[in-house]
Amino acid sequence: MDLSVVIVNWNTREMLADCLHSLFAGLGGLTAEVLVVDNASTDGSTEMVATRFPQVRLICNTENRGFAAANNQALVLARGRHVLLLNSDTLVLGDVIPASVAWLDAHPDQGVMGPRVLNTDHTLQITCSGYPSLLNLALQATGLSRLPGAFFDRYQMRRWDRRETRAVDVVSGCCMFVRHAAMDQVGLLDEHFFFYGEETDWCRRFADAGWGLSFAPVGEIVHFGGGSVRKLSHRRDVMLTEGTVRLHRKHGGLVGGLACWTLLAGFNLSRAVAWSVIGAVAGGAVAARGSHFRKVLAASGQTWPR
Repeated sequence: MDLSVVIVNWNTREMLADCLHSLFAGLGGLTAEVLVVDNASTDGSTEMVATRFPQVRLICNTENRGFAAANNQALVLARGRHVLLLNSDTLVLGDVIPASVAWLDAHPDQGVMGPRVLNTDHTLQITCSGYPSLLNLALQATGLSRLPGAFFDRYQMRRWDRRETRAVDVVSGCCMFVRHAAMDQVGLLDEHFFFYGEETDWCRRFADAGWGLSFAPVGEIVHFGGGSVRKLSHRRDVMLTEGTVRLHRKHGGLVGGLACWTLLAGFNLSRAVAWSVIGAVAGGAVAARGSHFRKVLAASGQTWPR
């Protein structure tokens, strides 16, 4: 089998339906299987898949197990030479899937690959990046990443138009092609990561094992972004912070984890103070932003990995 497509869903019924329609239309001549893991949705997602897409292998969880654990449930069953992790809030465009499989077949030293990702208005979405090292996080937190020069833009690489193939540190989990043989060597996603950081950790482990990671502009998908996360409010930033600190705790030890936690706590504190002060005068959306960061800061104790 050429490809196993794994989609984790949590309450994105209509987005998932659109994603599956575009996926099956875009498989071309590939032999493929599609596995959907539902994390205890309450919006009728599972009934929709069972009724409208009977060819999908559906796994229904009785609780939200998180992104990494849910993906792993399907990855252990995957039979394809390659695996595609695809978000439920995406649309497949054209022949990006068979083109990506062909690219991996032509580059046997590459373990992970990501194509171009677009926003809903078809502008470029910033995916595939550098590793979130303490230096890169500091550049981002202080705003220095906005300065001209490749050094300052080294993390998210916003000035790169993603029109040429390039080695990267991290491939976004919204559309991540993985060579099955590389996965067999590196292992599955780390289930200690609940929602953020798992694909970054996985990418680092692929690189540590000697596999290449690349961005390749062989085609495009649309990613709506936040299909499941929109419902989480400030919890999204809390989980993002916890996942990033966990990443540094795992790969940098206690000192690395503490340094990352302190850096991000300082970032949230500075934003909470600044937006609260400005919001007291401006009100409206600015005041709401101050409230958002105050809530994130109040949950700082939850951002140290346990």
